Amino acid sequence: MAAPSSTVPDYAAAMVMQPVAASEWLIILPVAVCIAFGAILMMVRHSTWLHARIALTGLAVLVVLDAALLWKVATQGPFTMVMGRWLPPFGIAFTADLTGALLAFVAALSAFACGLYSLSDMDENRKRYGFYPFLMLLMAGVSGAFLTGDIFNLYVWFEVLLISSFGLLVLGSEREQIDGALKYAVLNLIGTTLFLITVGYLYAIFGTLNMADIVLKAGDLRGTAPMMTLACLFTLAFAMKAAAFPVNFWLPASYHTPKIVVAALFGGLLTKVGVYSLLRVMVMLFPVERQELSFVIGVVAALTMILGALGALAQNDIRRMLGYVVVSGIGYIMAGVAIGTTAGISGAIFYAVQSVLLMTALYLVAGVAARIGGGWLLSELGGLYKTAPLFSGMALALFFAGAGLPPFIGFWPKAMLVKSAIDIGAWWLAASLLVAGFIITLTFGRVYLLAFWRPQVKQVGTQAAVTIQPGSSIAVTAIAGLALLVTIGGVFPETVFNLSQRAAEGLVDPSAYIRSVFPEGSLR
Repeated sequence: MAAPSSTVPDYAAAMVMQPVAASEWLIILPVAVCIAFGAILMMVRHSTWLHARIALTGLAVLVVLDAALLWKVATQGPFTMVMGRWLPPFGIAFTADLTGALLAFVAALSAFACGLYSLSDMDENRKRYGFYPFLMLLMAGVSGAFLTGDIFNLYVWFEVLLISSFGLLVLGSEREQIDGALKYAVLNLIGTTLFLITVGYLYAIFGTLNMADIVLKAGDLRGTAPMMTLACLFTLAFAMKAAAFPVNFWLPASYHTPKIVVAALFGGLLTKVGVYSLLRVMVMLFPVERQELSFVIGVVAALTMILGALGALAQNDIRRMLGYVVVSGIGYIMAGVAIGTTAGISGAIFYAVQSVLLMTALYLVAGVAARIGGGWLLSELGGLYKTAPLFSGMALALFFAGAGLPPFIGFWPKAMLVKSAIDIGAWWLAASLLVAGFIITLTFGRVYLLAFWRPQVKQVGTQAAVTIQPGSSIAVTAIAGLALLVTIGGVFPETVFNLSQRAAEGLVDPSAYIRSVFPEGSLR
């Protein structure tokens, strides 16, 4: 029977009744700011001269917000905001822990560097057709994926970033771009569909989509529910998103086709969202199943690392070479997931953090090298060291970092992963890490010797695709900023190491994450 109209319902059991503290809004502001600036760019779409100014302002704000969010999480622990005042697990939750906040921050830094580089790389035609709105929408999807506490909304943010990435991939409508976009779209849509089906299957079993609630219920359901089936489906879906072997062929077939600044965004950010999701789901939600699948994940990681490295070594086109380097890097992160210890997960997170910055910088280096040398092919490049010695020095530092050589940042996560593999007796995985690293070192050495160190090749500029003029100081400034971060992070790795260690502990033991969603006394 309906209650009398004069009765005031008591919402205290289902809704948040107290005002939200101002600092709590930090968790959703990165997404809100990206969407807001994207909307502003759409409103002034005909005034293309404003686009770069507006987008760079938005990206700078995003960096500041993500830095503040990382500081809050690092000093106060994970925290949660639930939409519509509904208490979890009913409301849609945003939950920030160190893993998500750290990756969101470095993603913002990478996007800002790409925004700077785009000032000298984007022509009027691509501005008119939406490069900067797509860029802001992409960052909204990336930020949302790193900060959501709801597994269905992880799928939603995947969709947001995929839609924007499709738009960025085809800007220019060149034949090569359309071919690359088709390969990129087909396999990513298959992966997305598999992800959605698995989320529906999970909801049918658990009756909830909140990640913290899933962790709480998993123990009781493990004896009766098909948990291994869920874990296998999630692993396959995220492996496709991350471009792990054997479903990695779409990445080197598509990442070389768009403008180099778009390829830098993709190489630095998109695959990291896939491996972040693998870390979140397999380590935090399904730790028992991850343990049972550890050998399979380790084999996939080893094959991804080594075959990606061999593919990079075989390439003549610098952009294709970097695509295979991205694939090889995914294997390193998956190796951390396979190892499964706190040290192994910490190494995987550290590797993901440095890879976001490093791969972005390497793609931008390739762009400037092509501007100066007049082509993308190693067989046509030469003499870059004599032409641009300062730029060549920065490129060498980044190549050392990519090869995992000290004192640059790429050395530390590889060393952590090798030690972690040895600690659990996985000598074959440690050997795979070392072999892949050796091949990548040969790859970058080959590129530097051919493109930078040898004398200039007479026949240059035969590729019509390279139509832009030699690089500007703004493009080199963007690379210099990333190279500085990579160098400082290698010489003084303590901060990133400590954050990665604490982030890994939060995934392995998610009790603080759960308390942020369900405060003490709120569980029923």
